[in-house]
Amino acid sequence: MALLALAIRLDSKGPILFRQPRLGFNNRMFNCYKFRTMYADKMDVMADRLTTRGDPRITRVGKWMRKFSLDELPQLINVMNGTMSLVGPRPHATNAKAADRLYAEVVQQYALRHRVKPGITGWAQVNGWRGETATVEQIENRVRCDLFYIDNWSLPFDLKIVALTILREIHSQHAF
Repeated sequence: MALLALAIRLDSKGPILFRQPRLGFNNRMFNCYKFRTMYADKMDVMADRLTTRGDPRITRVGKWMRKFSLDELPQLINVMNGTMSLVGPRPHATNAKAADRLYAEVVQQYALRHRVKPGITGWAQVNGWRGETATVEQIENRVRCDLFYIDNWSLPFDLKIVALTILREIHSQHAF
């Protein structure tokens, strides 16, 4: 992580870590930590505009880090401070949208995702519902997977998700 921090510092000006408010367990707001992958003057803390493939706001180092999901490593701080778990529904930025509508407006059961701690990885991610949410279908499928995870949680299920994350998501086509 120290080498990644150094690479960020050498690549562009600004903070090494990106802190973004997100909703967690029981709808409590927390700061989700990530390595900064965008130019500091182009960061969108509230996520009014989600990242897209080929996004010009992403730095050279940031593009590489996102490709291998290395920007997510600081979320281990969130796990250690109790605001996140290793596995669970991914926490979304508060203003994230699908088809220009807030997620909670698009999916009626969206808030049910907050019955558990959010995770660094989850069932939706390993099933290909990671990344951009340009359509309503994308967020509906993501939430469907999240609710399936919550309803079927077990330690073996978590271990399966961790294994699938390592196999499928470290260099995912949905990571950009």
